[in-house]
Amino acid sequence: MPGGTRRGKKPRDYVVAGEWPYAVMDNVRQAQVGQALARALSEAMGRRGLSANALATASDVNRQVISNILAGTVWPDMFTLASLEEALDEMLWPRHTEWPTDGDGARHQPISSHRRGDEG
Repeated sequence: MPGGTRRGKKPRDYVVAGEWPYAVMDNVRQAQVGQALARALSEAMGRRGLSANALATASDVNRQVISNILAGTVWPDMFTLASLEEALDEMLWPRHTEWPTDGDGARHQPISSHRRGDEG
């Protein structure tokens, strides 16, 4: 497979600990970006009170594709991502080049323990 076999696994298959999309991920940037994108999509839908069906109608992206992105079972393509961003009027792509680095210089997504609806 071009570029190695990493694309053969689903983004959520790189979870090391915790639950998608707030999990600690393996050191595979592409999977971390996939998780950050799923988290941003979920949070944007929540802020707007949109279901996958409603977003599918607004974006012309298949509802199952939206559900698969949220579940971390697909690698979304640029056409899909741009369509979702346009419908939500919000950027979903994470600024992963600005993520903090660890001791070995590898960048990792910052994960907040705060989840939407966990206020209490």
